[in-house]
Amino acid sequence: MACKTWRNVMGRWLIVAMCSATASLPVYAAKPAPGSYTGTLQGALYRIDVPDHWNGDLIVLMHGYQPVGAPVSTPMTPADATPWLLKKGFAVAQSQYASQGWAVSDAIADTERLRQYFVKTYEQPAHTYLYGFSLGGMEVAASIERYPHTYSGALITCGLTVSTPQILDEGVVTLLVAFDALIPGVIPDLASPESPPMISPDAIASAVAAHPKEAAILAKRLEERVETLPTLALYYMVLREIEKRAGGMPVDNRKEVYKGFGDDAAFNRSVHRYSASAGAATYARNNVTLTGHVEVPVVMQWNAFDQTIPERFHAVYPSQIKAAGRGKWLTVLDPVGEGHCEFTEEQTVTAIETLVQKASAH
Repeated sequence: MACKTWRNVMGRWLIVAMCSATASLPVYAAKPAPGSYTGTLQGALYRIDVPDHWNGDLIVLMHGYQPVGAPVSTPMTPADATPWLLKKGFAVAQSQYASQGWAVSDAIADTERLRQYFVKTYEQPAHTYLYGFSLGGMEVAASIERYPHTYSGALITCGLTVSTPQILDEGVVTLLVAFDALIPGVIPDLASPESPPMISPDAIASAVAAHPKEAAILAKRLEERVETLPTLALYYMVLREIEKRAGGMPVDNRKEVYKGFGDDAAFNRSVHRYSASAGAATYARNNVTLTGHVEVPVVMQWNAFDQTIPERFHAVYPSQIKAAGRGKWLTVLDPVGEGHCEFTEEQTVTAIETLVQKASAH
């Protein structure tokens, strides 16, 4: 879900064993020469960039949601932040992942495979940091929970750091059924195999313009702006893609009591109700449910207004970390800017430097 506006939101190991009578010691290849290295690891494109004056540290990037079928460049192109990180002396590694869409499992596995590839092909970095944005934020959180002593720290910006079942319920289905209840005729049946894989943002925009009162209620309750409500087209596409992966509807809202949509009694009578497929609900929990159990410094930052990941979700993972008794590892930077993942070079570098400082302190 890394993008600039709602219109482009749909479109932006070698260890060699030396055996002796007493021990087997790993031997690493020579320090990588400056330059870019690209290739494929088990179906996932990757890119490694090494600056002229490498500081010995590696940053592993995890990118955001990429719609299924979106064009992919071969060789893999660098992320927007790569030049900024290279200027600070970091080597940067990033995987395209073996699949697109809600590729959480692939993202975690492919990124860990790439990290191991770097260590075995080149050398063990002095420090390895994990950096993810948007959906990559969830993948970073899941990765540091799964591999607690692998990284020196993690940076999450504009991150979707909410477990999949919760984000699907509160952040996707709630929005879609609310829109359908207040402005009918635009959102297709969310569970029907006959419903299209996506809907046009323009159709939502036209409906919003024709129903200003209802649009204002939706925008206020969903922490959106009237003009950003077409982002719901992204949520619909994500849900349909997850349903395809999971084999059914992952959310059950039959007993949900919705509040904050005007006449709540009338709203709850009219809202469309769905039953979840047990297999799909299990898929959602497995891909993924976060716990907050972190063992390395985590720095997080959001944009002050984010139409894709609204403010009501920003405190979810920080609260989980604190509830798990891991609050000493957490740093949340002040929000900046407006839009989804709208950070300047200076802001990104400051966040990285904060992470390095926190990691050094531990």
